[in-house]
Amino acid sequence: MEQQIRCLVVDDEPFARELMTTYISKVPQLELVATCENALEALEILQQDSIDLLFSDIRMPNINGVEMIRSLSHIPLVIFTTASRDYAVEGYELDVVDYLMKPFGFDRLLKAINKAKAILQQRKQPAAAPGKEKSSPATYMFVKDGQKLSKVIFDDIYYVEGMKDYIKIVTARETHIIYQRMKHMEDLLPDNQFIRVHKSYIVQLNAIKNIIGNTAELINNHTIIISKQYKSELNKRLGITSDAREGEE
Repeated sequence: MEQQIRCLVVDDEPFARELMTTYISKVPQLELVATCENALEALEILQQDSIDLLFSDIRMPNINGVEMIRSLSHIPLVIFTTASRDYAVEGYELDVVDYLMKPFGFDRLLKAINKAKAILQQRKQPAAAPGKEKSSPATYMFVKDGQKLSKVIFDDIYYVEGMKDYIKIVTARETHIIYQRMKHMEDLLPDNQFIRVHKSYIVQLNAIKNIIGNTAELINNHTIIISKQYKSELNKRLGITSDAREGEE
């Protein structure tokens, strides 16, 4: 039996709260703890109760949704449900699960809920008990590519490129463009196999053929930029010594 996800709805519009209540009732795994008409009510519940998932409007009286999230010491997963695009950047800086523009349908909300469920499931994976052998790490993932779920083998991935709200996964066989954030993809990929080299690129270490200045040439002949902030860690992971770097210069 799947564990219940305790959620909270915050919106100053009565119709929006009613609609969210209806939508949430259609998802058996969600348990609606309360609906609130402002951030102050929500903060009181968030400080006293355990909430896994927060659905929040942004433009509300007194305290807006972004300010409310920033005031929390323990932040649940957040899905913004708003009619305003003004706070999109702040929303993604807060690493929210999704940013839904009103009016949205149940199918769009369900996509966001499924993303939250996947994150929660990953967080709640039990740690291996002392003395017990750890289970083998995952070697693949499934991504939603259009109307189908595609299996992507980690070993086949050359690089991942961020494109605003979407990411492009380039593999040895095909390319997938999916609705996802780079931070979440970075968390999903094995850190012993992949490395962030730029705000827009994650690359598989085994796919790197040459390092030329601040660029990496991959085995599929694609060249990607390496940011200064990631260069030293990349050199360390590749075993590039200071002597080699001096020779390169």
